[in-house]
Amino acid sequence: MRSPRPSLVPAALGCLLLLTGCGGGGFSDSEGSQASQSEGGQVTVRMLVNITPNLTQAYWDGLVKPFEQANPGIDVKVEAPTGKGVADTLPQQLAAGNAPDVVETLMADETLAKQMLDLSDQPWAKDTPLAQEAALGGRIYTVGVGVQAQSLVFYNKSAFDKAGIDKPPATFEELEAAMGKLKAAGWLPLQTGGDFLTGLQLLQLTNPSRAQQYPTWHQDIKAGKLKAGESMLPYLERYQTWIDKGYVDKNALGLKYADAETAFLSGKSAMYVMGSWFTAAESKAEKDFEIGVFPAPVAKGQQYPGPQGATMAAPYMILKSTPNKDAAVKLVQWLVTDPEAVKSQLKQDGNFRTGVEREFTPLERQVQEILDAAPSGVPQGEGYGDATLPKGFGAAWNTEIQGLYVGKSPKEVAEGVDRWVDGRS
Repeated sequence: MRSPRPSLVPAALGCLLLLTGCGGGGFSDSEGSQASQSEGGQVTVRMLVNITPNLTQAYWDGLVKPFEQANPGIDVKVEAPTGKGVADTLPQQLAAGNAPDVVETLMADETLAKQMLDLSDQPWAKDTPLAQEAALGGRIYTVGVGVQAQSLVFYNKSAFDKAGIDKPPATFEELEAAMGKLKAAGWLPLQTGGDFLTGLQLLQLTNPSRAQQYPTWHQDIKAGKLKAGESMLPYLERYQTWIDKGYVDKNALGLKYADAETAFLSGKSAMYVMGSWFTAAESKAEKDFEIGVFPAPVAKGQQYPGPQGATMAAPYMILKSTPNKDAAVKLVQWLVTDPEAVKSQLKQDGNFRTGVEREFTPLERQVQEILDAAPSGVPQGEGYGDATLPKGFGAAWNTEIQGLYVGKSPKEVAEGVDRWVDGRS
């Protein structure tokens, strides 16, 4: 899977602001044609990708092999990051005038878009997952393979049975009633932890409800029409009661992300809010109980299920400076539309795409059904496309949310969030 995360583009990309006037950050046309041609006349397309325990160098090389076989004039050179990751490596390569042709993992923002090829004229691009939602000013720069569902509540079915809960809760009121029963039955109702987990989970959990109350939440905050913290205050107040009642561990901040996941998988807690990539960890875990999943609840009177928090899985962009535009476009089109290439990537990294059937674990099939039933998708965290908050919002939000565990009031947390946003608007 991609590294467990709130799916945010790291702040290191801010340095690209300094690069947008540097002649495109790539080869000149004459240099590019020479540098990208082998002696046999093949065009070499360089692709910078994310390397993880799932997405290994060997996996990437094997993924593009059928494309190379079908296109003998194109050689795909898969490149691993030389820095801490893709977000760290790309700015370095742009500054050195050695940018790749294709980059995977990142999504276009107002800065990156200046360096990327506009794919709006490509008919196939419009129908890729979340392409329209991630567009900037109506222009498509990023296309992806699938979707990561974000607003999911995984639950221990044995715990629910023993606590006398016969169906998953659909509203926050039903969720709190369920947590009360679970605590009375001896379970920690909701698993959380430190690191980035605390703030991420609250955003994931509240996405479907918040999206119905504020359909253009990100845009309204960016335009100064709405305050992020103030609009989330009712959820902060509700969350504070969960801490006070012991529905979440009051000492959760000392628990690392991986340890929180392990605690849930070992049966120490009853519910765990997380993105769809959790299904990969669940499929490998040895346990004596069954895990189910349901869409995050909504406020009383709202539509259920609500909009599903969603992020693009395996996003690709093409550098505008590429001397091999046709070959790069052909490669990216194949990566996000070829049935076998799509299925391979979805399976390898635990991602989903409506209308695409692949081998599912029982839990994965439930997630796909949730995605299929969702009325729409809602940007997660800092967002994407035109629905984007200032960079670093996720980390700042997380820091403020953790303040609830050390004595800050919900109002103080909301005010802290708004001060941070106002200082970067």
